Amino acid sequence: MINLFKKKSKPEVMQKVPQHVAIIMDGNGRWAKQRGLPRGAGHLAGKERVNDAVEVCLELGIKYLTLYAFSTENWRRPPEEVNYLMNLFHESMAQEIPKLHRNGVRVRFLGLKEGLDASLVAKMAENEKLTAGNERLNLNLAINYGGRAELLIAIKKISEQVQAGAVTIEQLDEAELNKYLFTAGQPDPDLLIKPGGEFRISNFLIWQMAYTEFYFSTVLWPDFGSNEMQKAIAWYSQRERRFGSVKGV
Repeated sequence: MINLFKKKSKPEVMQKVPQHVAIIMDGNGRWAKQRGLPRGAGHLAGKERVNDAVEVCLELGIKYLTLYAFSTENWRRPPEEVNYLMNLFHESMAQEIPKLHRNGVRVRFLGLKEGLDASLVAKMAENEKLTAGNERLNLNLAINYGGRAELLIAIKKISEQVQAGAVTIEQLDEAELNKYLFTAGQPDPDLLIKPGGEFRISNFLIWQMAYTEFYFSTVLWPDFGSNEMQKAIAWYSQRERRFGSVKGV
């Protein structure tokens, strides 16, 4: 494994650190089951790995980190698990956001507000306002997020603009659509990390990941610490990204 933290100077591998990393935090439930623990224990252990991911991004100068915390499909899980996760979100905001703020992290929430508890939505807005001036790292937390829902919302908003005469059909292009996405104003992910041994993107950032590099790992998320994060970034640093072009052209 290439140790990205070892030298103060920036070797070649450091020059290819991704600008935006997205992570599907998968495997919490299986991790708990393997240990004979309730699923909530897996989610609690997984929360600690968020701290590791943030720390690695801050250390390497990665500017954007997007974490898939709760999907629009996760409402199908048992009510006790959903309630546990929502309470965990509340607790994490109270405990972790102040630390993130002190470390210069800007926090934003991606997803649908409908269906979420009003107090949680209010806390999201409060924390976004609190951290709005921070610039070391942009941390996106995708809660009640679905890629198809995001695209549908964008299409509806664009349609309203066309009907109002604010935008013409001829003006519609990729850049225009990007303005209506939850990630508006942010670069697309360079690297997707998917722990847990599953090979799918789970309705996550499906427009934004057209040219993202995918790193799949069999390690479950609660075990995906700093070393595993470094492995993923070292792997990315050796990728040749051509975006449909040819090497050397």
